[in-house]
Amino acid sequence: MLPVLAVLGSWLALGSDNRQAWQILQDMLHTVLPDYLGTTLLLSALVGVGVVGVGLACAAAVTLFDFAGRRFFEWALLLPLAMPAYVVAYAYTDFLQFSGPLQSWVRDLSGLQGRVFPEVRNVAGAAWVFVFSLYPYVYLLARTALSEHAAHLMEAARLLGAPMRRRIMQVALPMARPAVAAGAALALMETLADFGVSSYFGIQTFTAGIYKAWLSMDNRVAAAQLSTVLLAFVVLLLYLERRSRQKSRYAVTRGARAGSMDGRAQGLRGGHQVLAWLVCGVPVLAGFVLPVLFMLRPLLADWSAVDVAAFGGWAFNSLRLGLITALLALALAWVLAFSLRTRPDAATRWAVQLASLGYAVPGAVIVVGLLLPVAWLQASWPHLGVGYLMTATMLGLVWAYLVRFCAVALQSVQSGYARIPSSFDDSARLLGSSDWRVLRQVHAPLLTRSSAAALLLVFVDVMKELPATLVLRPFDSDTLAVVAYQLARDERLGEAALPALALVLVGLIPVLMLSRTLRAREH
Repeated sequence: MLPVLAVLGSWLALGSDNRQAWQILQDMLHTVLPDYLGTTLLLSALVGVGVVGVGLACAAAVTLFDFAGRRFFEWALLLPLAMPAYVVAYAYTDFLQFSGPLQSWVRDLSGLQGRVFPEVRNVAGAAWVFVFSLYPYVYLLARTALSEHAAHLMEAARLLGAPMRRRIMQVALPMARPAVAAGAALALMETLADFGVSSYFGIQTFTAGIYKAWLSMDNRVAAAQLSTVLLAFVVLLLYLERRSRQKSRYAVTRGARAGSMDGRAQGLRGGHQVLAWLVCGVPVLAGFVLPVLFMLRPLLADWSAVDVAAFGGWAFNSLRLGLITALLALALAWVLAFSLRTRPDAATRWAVQLASLGYAVPGAVIVVGLLLPVAWLQASWPHLGVGYLMTATMLGLVWAYLVRFCAVALQSVQSGYARIPSSFDDSARLLGSSDWRVLRQVHAPLLTRSSAAALLLVFVDVMKELPATLVLRPFDSDTLAVVAYQLARDERLGEAALPALALVLVGLIPVLMLSRTLRAREH
């Protein structure tokens, strides 16, 4: 709660800092603030429409239809989850810019002298990057909803004589609407929280404005007050997502389970099969295959410029931060989930719900919200050395990671607890076991897979995190994400390719595990 309360409390600040902040905000209101608002809304609208269209089309294709290559596309459509959006931005910019290989080849072939293709560093280019990086959120949730809930209703509609088009539009898609809304909300929250793409493309979003107010204008109160606007966007998204599924109720028969759609999927041949390949193949190409190929080209061309020794140091820092945070997040998740299971009172439920909201808070808001009270403590009691602890050691960075990613571990552990019958706890206590012994000897062995998944997911999220790491990292402790951003910003794509591709390789591990888990559940 501290980052959020600190950001909201910035409006109550007194003194010269607040007067200066108000002056900065008034100046921004007449200059760049309308651009921040307009660009953020336009980008969110484009991304929202894009991820819903692409994700829902792919989910419907692999769930409702049967065609050659369907099994491949079921897991391949998840691959863009392994690609950080800023890596996709670097790849497309390097390949499509004026001096890139594509435009150079077209100019050599046609004899043209000027720009052949429009500039990619704009709002439309950023929307393209986000859509093909984030559509798996919608695809994954919509696919699960269609598999679990739509099968028997689609079969009933078929027996009543409804054609396929009507079954899709009036039965399947309405059933998937809450899942689509949840996936779109996740994608939009990632878009609002992004700093790497907006900064690299030079577009004026609220996240970029927060960092400018903090780092360029050197006014933390103005940055915090801008953060409240970004936080309001996130709260609105959470409200709309919850409202979209508030009245949703599902009745699933005992025989209905994930994958029951397989036997009723309509077979496709000829032109319809080609259309299904295009619907599923284009997102995989645009979101994963082409960015990887685009990054491999400068890496192989400039391999001699790559500092392998320095890469080892960056990888070690990333691995160390990821492992420390993952272990602490798992410990916190165990405490919260076990407390909720053993003593489900109102206070415990509220604590767990508040911890679960951390993932929705953008990294920029967390950074500003943590540094504001640190600055106040440092100014009031400089002998405590709070500023040193939070900015010159890993403490502040790990704290920011835990605020944001503890919810990921908590969700995984809670899903594991949902599969442990409460009768196990009752039997252990009747035999005289204490709470600690129940946790150690009953729950822990049964939560092994959920805990491993939680560790892996938090580890990968920390490896890819950019906004908080960029500001809070200690001196001479660069990570793969920070170095990839800095080298790409300096147009040294050949050197940025290696850390960027290393992040992609690490991100592939949970994606492949997720795909395997889904197939196991569906069959």
